[in-house]
Amino acid sequence: MSSKIRKTELAEALKRQILTLELAPGSDLDETELCERFALSRTPVREVFRDLDGLGYLQMRAQRSPKVADLSHVTLHNFFLAAPMIYGAVLRLAAGNARAAQIAALKSVQLEFVAALRSGTAAERTLANYRFHEITGEMAGSVYLMPSFHRLLIDHARIGMTFYRPEAGGAAMDTSLASAQHDQIIEAIETRDAERAAELADAHWALSRDQIGAFLMPEALSQRLSEEMPFAATGTEGARR
Repeated sequence: MSSKIRKTELAEALKRQILTLELAPGSDLDETELCERFALSRTPVREVFRDLDGLGYLQMRAQRSPKVADLSHVTLHNFFLAAPMIYGAVLRLAAGNARAAQIAALKSVQLEFVAALRSGTAAERTLANYRFHEITGEMAGSVYLMPSFHRLLIDHARIGMTFYRPEAGGAAMDTSLASAQHDQIIEAIETRDAERAAELADAHWALSRDQIGAFLMPEALSQRLSEEMPFAATGTEGARR
């Protein structure tokens, strides 16, 4: 197996472990262990670290090993403020720019998501949902939005692990509605209905936002968000009514 393939495997393994919380936010990476496990020298491993730092998975540190990107109250505050705006912009652009192959890929991932909801693990559900939204970002094709959108997806996946785990109360998450909204998003994109896609972004965000807030959001932070940006609590669709 070539070094290039092993580098790809390392990158994908780290992404998966970070998204599913197998690697906890803020935890240090063991460079020596990763070199041994993937049969790579330090140079290609550090190249992977730099790439993942640029995407928002890791944080590089001078004279220290890299660590998994933090998920602090500050991060959550910024996440809740930015998410409804970014999701809406991405789906609006996706409806205008999506290619047939991308729509086919989105439909395929939706089938995986439905299957994961029926009988998959929390990690499988999280990864399928992550990939669904990642494809919509690829459809949007905006060099300006993608860095922010990608970081948003990383943190949304990590936060979402809480409500895809039944033992954490995840049964309260209306996964049937989440799946139905995915189908509606696909239809809006396929019919090039940008306005409908943006409305669905609002509704889909509101579903996730309410559940995330119930598990993770301190009451004081919730109040601050309501005061600073009222639509963050109900979705931008509610703000327009």
